Amino acid sequence: MLQFLKSLFKTDKSFLEETESMKKFLIVGLGNMGEKYAETRHNIGFKTLDALAAKENFTFETVKLGEVGSFKIKGRSILCLKPSTYMNLSGKAVNYWMEQEKIPLENVLVITDDINLPFGTIRLKTKGSDGGHNGLKDIQNVLQTTSYNRFRFGIGADFGQGRQIDYVLGEWNEEERKRLPERFEKASALIKSFVLAGVKITMNEFNGS
Repeated sequence: MLQFLKSLFKTDKSFLEETESMKKFLIVGLGNMGEKYAETRHNIGFKTLDALAAKENFTFETVKLGEVGSFKIKGRSILCLKPSTYMNLSGKAVNYWMEQEKIPLENVLVITDDINLPFGTIRLKTKGSDGGHNGLKDIQNVLQTTSYNRFRFGIGADFGQGRQIDYVLGEWNEEERKRLPERFEKASALIKSFVLAGVKITMNEFNGS
């Protein structure tokens, strides 16, 4: 049983065939593993990557510190990561897979929920504070920088005083569920633009949309 578990998490394998580091990208969706978190607002990073996987026809497999899947587009290789470390230890998984696949920081994009943006609003930034988000806080601490690309997906702030945790860890309401598929389409387009056109062009085209 012990050998089986070890083999399950063996990580010598490289998922990206590309050898040129500037053509390799890491897209990280933040969230919490487990069925009880699957449909919560805090898991929008996972859901965004699931939608991208369906669109680009790739699947995720369980590896060290998370689940990963990969696809290629116009000579670029993209590794998608859903950390299994729980939100407040996300930096460990991000750092590990950056090093494992030799992906430069400028080619990393972290997808996170944001209560400071109206529901469905998407915004790409190249740096900034963690804004009280535990996942971003840990990534910042591990990478020792606030200058990394983050894709902020607005979840709104429709909660009363002292109810933030309940709201963030709560499930989408009916109206939000209806709008999510279109937002995921837009999110997938943003991710592909980030890979192909670069962060500045993508910010100009998608921010606030």
